Amino acid sequence: MLINEIQFQFSSGQEANRFLNELTHWTSSSGQVSVKAKLAKGSDTVSVKYQFDGKGFDYTCSELDDLANQYGGEEI
Repeated sequence: MLINEIQFQFSSGQEANRFLNELTHWTSSSGQVSVKAKLAKGSDTVSVKYQFDGKGFDYTCSELDDLANQYGGEEI
């Protein structure tokens, strides 16, 4: 198992918290990847960790990028 960690920055703490709240009920499209997320580096940044089995292509990162983009966030 590989552990991936990604950080997303948002324009405000409010947007970061909305993204964080969305992740509490979110799973990847495969239904097999759940994430752990927390605020990091201040109130406008969210750190996301998840496990990937290393088999095939990992779509989770792309899905998280798309979700963060809906809240005005981008990967840093």
